[in-house]
Amino acid sequence: MSEIGVKTKERPPEKLPPGPLEYLRRWPMQVWLVLVTLFLYVPLISLMVFSFNDSRRNVVWQGFTLKYYDKALHNDSLIQAFTNSMVIALLATVISVIVGAMAAIVLWRFRFPGKTAFNAGMAIPIVVPEICMGVGMLVFFARVLPWPQGLMWPFNLGAIIIAHVSFCFPFVAVVVRARLAGFNRELEEAAKDLGASEWRTLIDVLLPHIKPSLIAGALLAFTLSLDDFVITFFTAGPDTVTFPVKIYSMVRFSVTPEVNAASTILIVVTVLLTFLALKVQGSSALTAGHGGEGKK
Repeated sequence: MSEIGVKTKERPPEKLPPGPLEYLRRWPMQVWLVLVTLFLYVPLISLMVFSFNDSRRNVVWQGFTLKYYDKALHNDSLIQAFTNSMVIALLATVISVIVGAMAAIVLWRFRFPGKTAFNAGMAIPIVVPEICMGVGMLVFFARVLPWPQGLMWPFNLGAIIIAHVSFCFPFVAVVVRARLAGFNRELEEAAKDLGASEWRTLIDVLLPHIKPSLIAGALLAFTLSLDDFVITFFTAGPDTVTFPVKIYSMVRFSVTPEVNAASTILIVVTVLLTFLALKVQGSSALTAGHGGEGKK
């Protein structure tokens, strides 16, 4: 007898309903995310678009032009303010990376009395509102450590640099400490067994491991310092105007395309530095939440 095969249609796999934690598969959440994204970024995009507007009135589009970028780049006060911001950001970044890395290594490696309080104190500049930090810095430099006035450039920027370091280095410490959590201590013990000193072990074993986090923390600190307005506003003197403070002073009179052009330059620099920081941290930081962790 010949066997007669009966063909049956294969049923397509049933689509499973989204799980309780799969928020992005629920259409109300998708709509909400789109609305929030538009609310956050449409004003920035409109500002960048109208920076090319050939009109003093931002509400009326008269044509494309680059003349306001030319005016912004040839404005001596803007250039001086941008130079101040860059010098402050660079110096604050270098100091923040050193202090933040040291703090992270101490909290990761050692046990000592008051460690919990020290760890909690590290989080204060991150969680405290900037307005409180600004007022605190104002009182500190007015009563506790008055910074001398009339110093030559760039020593007149010292108060702002100290203030920026105080809120930047905890961010560096958090990034470095997260990197140290995945460090294999057996590598450190093996280096010591081979006769390496504590200093050589730190330089040859530990620093290469945390190097990506140091670069990412440095870019993060640089971005935070470059963009800061509130704390700088309370600690800056009459001859230490930074780029965000200068833009604010220009906006108080009127929002012109020149202001938009200067703001666009600051936005572009910030976005590029943030993207570079994510790139240094690895592709997983860029694809987080999008299934990138499953790719190899």
